[in-house]
Amino acid sequence: MILHDVEVEGRRVDVRISGGRIAEIADRLADDGVDDVDGYGGALLPGLHDHHVHLLATAAARASVDCSATLEPLRDLVGEGWIRGTGAAESVDRHVLDGLVPERPARVQHRSGALWMLNSAALRAVAHVLDDSADVERGPDGEPTGRLWRYDERLRPALPDAVPDLTELGEELLGYGITSVTEATPGLTALPGPLPVGVTFLGRRKLLLRDHDLPSFDDFATTISETHAEGLPVAVHCVTRESLLLTLAVLDEVGRLPGDRIEHASVVPDPGLLQDLHVVTQPAFVTTRGDSYRRDVDPDDLPHLYRYASLLEAGVATYPSSDAPYGPLDPWEVIVAAASRDLGPTERVTPRVALAGYLTDARFRPRRIAVGAPADVVLLECSLEEALAAPDSGFVRHTWTS
Repeated sequence: MILHDVEVEGRRVDVRISGGRIAEIADRLADDGVDDVDGYGGALLPGLHDHHVHLLATAAARASVDCSATLEPLRDLVGEGWIRGTGAAESVDRHVLDGLVPERPARVQHRSGALWMLNSAALRAVAHVLDDSADVERGPDGEPTGRLWRYDERLRPALPDAVPDLTELGEELLGYGITSVTEATPGLTALPGPLPVGVTFLGRRKLLLRDHDLPSFDDFATTISETHAEGLPVAVHCVTRESLLLTLAVLDEVGRLPGDRIEHASVVPDPGLLQDLHVVTQPAFVTTRGDSYRRDVDPDDLPHLYRYASLLEAGVATYPSSDAPYGPLDPWEVIVAAASRDLGPTERVTPRVALAGYLTDARFRPRRIAVGAPADVVLLECSLEEALAAPDSGFVRHTWTS
């Protein structure tokens, strides 16, 4: 295939793709009987990479009840079997859910992804997998309240088998210009079906700190040391000041391995502490959840939420991501958020800087349209300057993967 008249790094050229690679770049290439596409001067970019996404949860969310505005949609459901809701902004217990769904088992996920809330019928159905840990919240009477923290893996054996269909999600990713992702679900190493984009799994590297029940320093140091001993850098989930400071203290003790990364880095009191680490942040959280952050977050933490510009200024390698389904999957929406945030406006970065974070591979290496590079590319309807002036996924004309 030849892409005619496409913009590559500010220059309008032709690009030949052959054998899944970029084979030639020139001012003008002859068609030679191959398929050709007229780019009309649109920018040709490397395919975008989302550095933190939960694919199965995103696919499942597409088939769930949207509870982001209110829990009321649960009240009017008809039918039988389990009800699954997502995106709830409030934390409720089984009694509240019983008032909405008295008969059918129902579970609703808090928008943070950290909490499942079950009604009484659902609690009865999963009683055999509830343990005595602090992850199962219990009332003064010792009975579960319906709130289960970080319980996905333990809950799954008690739920009906349901394999999300990844077909529509794959098309959605390509529609945004995404050709590869990092799947950040702890322990996940394979998908139940094909996906038209490349997938890198964090798997055992992902260390999920339970903020309501942090490990001891020694236990966490042992976990990171054992992971490093296998040659694996760690990816640590840090959404509070305490979890980040614990992680940094342990890494100072056991040493940092190239590729070690901090997921979220939601509260960073001092950007300089994260040098030699990669930070994968979610700029859109500040725009989609700004009101609740202002209301619920400790005032001392507000100035340090989801830093971006100050991390880069401190020399910390920082990359944007979606954390879908808990944030918007659309990378162009994330880019807009990074450039226009109202909460912590000094942390804004330009659309070009945010886009550059998406134009790196799973190991954070910059990608370019260059001879020999994989033909995972996205063609825009307009020049790059036009796209950066008003970032929008509607500018994505076509995405190819190798």
